[in-house]
Amino acid sequence: MPGDNKTTEQLLHEVSAELVKINTSVKETAEQAQKEIKAFGDVAKETKAKADELLVKQTEVDGRLKDLEQKMARRGGEGDDKPKSLGQSIVDNEEVKAFMTANKGGSSVKVNAAINSGSGSAGVLVEPTRVPGIIPLPSRRMTIRDLLTPGRTNSNSIEYVKELGFTNNAAGVSEGTQKPESNITFELETGKVVTIAHWVQATRQILSDAPMLASYIDGRLRYGLAYKEELMLLKGDGTGSNLLGLVPQATAYSPAFQPEHFSMVDELRLAMLQAVLAEYPATGSVLHPTDWAKIELTKDTTGSYIFANPLNLATPTLWGRPIVETQAMDQGEFLTGAFQLGAQIFDREDASVEISTQDRDNFIKNMVTMLAEERLGLAVYRPEAFITGEFTQAT
Repeated sequence: MPGDNKTTEQLLHEVSAELVKINTSVKETAEQAQKEIKAFGDVAKETKAKADELLVKQTEVDGRLKDLEQKMARRGGEGDDKPKSLGQSIVDNEEVKAFMTANKGGSSVKVNAAINSGSGSAGVLVEPTRVPGIIPLPSRRMTIRDLLTPGRTNSNSIEYVKELGFTNNAAGVSEGTQKPESNITFELETGKVVTIAHWVQATRQILSDAPMLASYIDGRLRYGLAYKEELMLLKGDGTGSNLLGLVPQATAYSPAFQPEHFSMVDELRLAMLQAVLAEYPATGSVLHPTDWAKIELTKDTTGSYIFANPLNLATPTLWGRPIVETQAMDQGEFLTGAFQLGAQIFDREDASVEISTQDRDNFIKNMVTMLAEERLGLAVYRPEAFITGEFTQAT
């Protein structure tokens, strides 16, 4: 082949010049595309085809350039592309050459050719061990969505009619007398559908060269949406583009009575009672993991666990109701309620991740933008179905 006798420096110079020409063509094509968009509202097929061809060529030439640069870096700018072996280092030593020329007998010569892990010695022969995959950050287990009734919407808001009061005047009446009138009042409630979104930017080359990275980023972006969704569903304040969550709309804890030897367990039972008295039997409670650990570690006077069995792997329950642990709930706070009866999630758009190069800077810099987005709303039909408060007892 024509380039077989060329030095690495010559090849590097030629490839660099070729890449400069391609980059110039890419820039000119991007400017042409902008003109076509302004004039016609879209890019001509010929321009798109040329842009795709140039980007493919640019990636290929850029890869060749990086390979040549790495070769130059490994050899320090001169010498063979591969590091010298121990034997070659000895043969090329000037003292050894002089000795071989002048002597044919059994004399010896001392060779000071130290072999070490430096870049100019045998170090380049020692390759690091690369552990496959990516070590991710810890991920929180999401729980709140699973507690609520699921639903879907095609609108940007959710309207529902809520009964405010019922005056029940039903009574026994004598024949021929007027029947009593009862009264029911209603109110129209509106819940907004909000958008949760975020994005990251990456190079087209890294995503092409490491497909696993693209899927990993996809997963992390979706996790970010779920993380924020969990916080909004539970404690969103409803301002701006935030949902109004369960805790801000819940009824304040107000115990019906105070038992002897009051504990955290008693407070949860009294919160369940408050929901029952409001005609909404509780289906579970949400606690911070630290508070549930305090309850599980409660012992009697003999040191035996009262509620927990270290050998039992069953789902956490208390008073026959499941306990949900999440760091989205503040420590020292609880939420008890009839979750499926009292509230509903409405998904407008499921969580999705899109990759785009449409931005001009993306196009001319070989960058891509990965955008994760979802839209949902929350309707709390019955605030009385949820009881929230703070623990006043340690255990």
